[in-house]
Amino acid sequence: MRKTLVAIAVAVSSTGTVWADNYDIDPAHSMPYFSLNHLGFSTQRGHFEKVSGKMSLDVAKKTGSVEITIDTNSVTTGFGKRDEHLRSPDFFNAAEYPTMTFKSTKVTFKGDTVASVEGNLTIMSTTKPVTLTVTAMNCGKNPMNKKDTCGFDATTQIKRSEYGMNYGVPNIGDDVAIQLSVEAIKQ
Repeated sequence: MRKTLVAIAVAVSSTGTVWADNYDIDPAHSMPYFSLNHLGFSTQRGHFEKVSGKMSLDVAKKTGSVEITIDTNSVTTGFGKRDEHLRSPDFFNAAEYPTMTFKSTKVTFKGDTVASVEGNLTIMSTTKPVTLTVTAMNCGKNPMNKKDTCGFDATTQIKRSEYGMNYGVPNIGDDVAIQLSVEAIKQ
C-alpha cells in the first residue's frame, strides 16, 4: 500500500497538476526601484540592494503566491547623505523597521502568464493593499546556470504619506512609483 501511495504521489507531482512550482528569489538578480518628484524640478530615483523571498506558480491551476522582504538599510540613491536621511525616522526609520514586506493575496493570470499580483505592502508598522501590474514575465531554463528560473517585472504606485512618511510633502512628492524586477530559481 505504501509503495502505491508513493508511486501515485510521484506520478502526480511529475505532471505538475497538484503542487505548484516553488522558487526562491535570487537576490543577485532582483531589485526594487522607486522614483518620485523632487521639488517640481526633477524625478529622483533609488533602489534597494538587498531583497529576498519566495514565490510559487501553478500555471495549470492559475494560482500562485509571492512573498518579498526588502532590507530598508540597503536603500541607495547614489548620494550618501540622502541615503542616510532616507534611513532616518523621517522616511524608512530603518533602525526600528529594518525590513518592509509584500505578501500576495491574489494572483491573476491572462492566459498562461501572470497579469497582476494583489497583496499587502507593509512599510514600518503600516500595511496597505497594493496591486503589482506585471509588465513582463518569462519562465524557463537559465542558459548560464541551467536552473529553472522565472523572472518578472512589475509596477505599482503608492502614496508615501499613507505609510507615515510625511517629510517634505508636498514639495517632495507623495506619489512614489515602484518598479520591481525579480528573478527566482526553482527549489
